[in-house]
Amino acid sequence: MLDANTATRAELMTVACAEVWRGNGEVLASGIGVVPRLGASLAKLTHTPELLMTDSETFLVEEPIPLGPREGYQPKYSGYLPFERVFECVWSGKRHAMIGPTQIDRWGQCNLSAVGGTYEKPKSAILGVRGLPGNSINHANSLFVLNHSPRTFVAGEVDMVGSVGYNPARWSAGMKQDFCDLRRIVTDLCVMDFGGPDHAIRVLSLHPGVTFEDVQKATGFPLRKAPELSVTELPTADQLEIIRRLDPHGLRASVLKGNPPALQAVATKP
Repeated sequence: MLDANTATRAELMTVACAEVWRGNGEVLASGIGVVPRLGASLAKLTHTPELLMTDSETFLVEEPIPLGPREGYQPKYSGYLPFERVFECVWSGKRHAMIGPTQIDRWGQCNLSAVGGTYEKPKSAILGVRGLPGNSINHANSLFVLNHSPRTFVAGEVDMVGSVGYNPARWSAGMKQDFCDLRRIVTDLCVMDFGGPDHAIRVLSLHPGVTFEDVQKATGFPLRKAPELSVTELPTADQLEIIRRLDPHGLRASVLKGNPPALQAVATKP
């Protein structure tokens, strides 16, 4: 029987990711990675059916496509959306993406390009900035973090600023700042947003077994508590059924090390 007691941590995080798109209406929902994609799909099939989703190729689909080999599944196509038309959604603000950066700082600036050393000779070279600069100034973005630690949530500024955030030092006089729209951060410890004073990051909910002190210890900068700090909601039986139908090959189980039960406490990282 499917219930909260059978849910895994990845499934808990999937439900938390789905909440990111609640009430967004008709926007292109781009969940990048297994859990964010499952979250966007769950959102469309439950509380926000107006969301637009693609087959990850060139077509819009009426219902989310299961992950992995389709084994005879026939997508329900509803429109043509080649890459050039995706930019129309980006530039008009009709997109809400969820990305997984390598580093995040207190201002929400992200890095998925280079870590350590100098930009010319980093210790680790990653993806590059890709579309992050333009995406982060044109439409809403949320963040997904599999390993909540000070290495991800860094003490100072990220090693390479690849996206727009709320750091006043990065905005020159007269720059129009109202297109910067950072929404939520879902991690393996908690759910956060930018709702504190001057967009300070605050903790909205703690995953079962996690304390605020655990989260603060795993973060390189001071956090705030939301006035109604809560425990992250466990998946319902209906949500679990949808998640498992959308991921028939169990890809979500490989995202988190060991993929512990949702009700099991998560050890914080030094």
